Amino acid sequence: MNNKLQSLENNQIWLYFISLLLGAVSSVFLKDLTNDFSVIISPAIAVLLFNMFAQIPFLEMKKAFSNLPYFIALLIGNFIFVPIAVWTLLQIVDFNSYIAFSIALVLLSPCIDYVIVFTKLGRGNEALMLVSTPILLVLQLLLLPLYMYLFFNNELSSLLQFAPLFKAFLWMIVIPMAFAFALQVTAKSFKLPSTLLKQTAWLPVPLMAAVLFTILATQLPTISEHFGEIKMVIPIFVLFLIIAPLIGKFLSVLFRLPSSTSRTLAFSLSTRNSLVVLPIALALPGQWAIIAAAVIVTQTIIELIGELIYVKIIPKLFQ
Repeated sequence: MNNKLQSLENNQIWLYFISLLLGAVSSVFLKDLTNDFSVIISPAIAVLLFNMFAQIPFLEMKKAFSNLPYFIALLIGNFIFVPIAVWTLLQIVDFNSYIAFSIALVLLSPCIDYVIVFTKLGRGNEALMLVSTPILLVLQLLLLPLYMYLFFNNELSSLLQFAPLFKAFLWMIVIPMAFAFALQVTAKSFKLPSTLLKQTAWLPVPLMAAVLFTILATQLPTISEHFGEIKMVIPIFVLFLIIAPLIGKFLSVLFRLPSSTSRTLAFSLSTRNSLVVLPIALALPGQWAIIAAAVIVTQTIIELIGELIYVKIIPKLFQ
């Protein structure tokens, strides 16, 4: 890998925190300007995901799927154990329906973007995480309405309308993934796609930083306005950061996964898909969108802090 690209990837965590800090400052001192940024959140995430997908070796995925124990543990962990843990956490505090719905929305969705970065930094198998992302994406978007129906009554689950969910899935997942796949296929025969594919390797880090800046700059005022309600979610998100790796440890022992693979599983179970579910949250009606977006951004901030701890602890816990 190019040394400059390697240096960029090695220092990207600090770049993300600088972006969050600048976003926070901008939300205070450039409020009128940053209010207009909210319209670019979804397109910016779609472009980011396209570049993430471009790094996924789609043409070599068949080889990766030979690691059957890992994929079974991944699916059981993310779509059975984690939902049980989330439901249990929601019983701890008497949240109002707005807050509980928002917590479930973000914690039920496994991450498919910066989890790859932290997996690498935490001595996991980032290539294995890369090829896991399409499966996690499709399943979480298919199962999310079902989880919401099981967790909440019909009135609440109906808020997660199929049309906005399908629209978000189409424009943010299907189309970017299709372009990335087409780029990889044509890169073997044509120079231009090959050149473009190489350039995409440079873009995920600055695009992630730009997206984090935009999200915090536009959503921090909402967090501040509703902090009295939102502050109660912080212990829940911290507890999740503690519980999720323990689920990963249990499944790793059960399926006898090697160290690097078990670390990969732990990062997947612990890291949530806030960037993808945010546009879904913003598509909710009225006050629901405001609260959901604020809760999701709060989770992102707490999670990024947790990831810095993970990269030190998980390699020791999963030896």
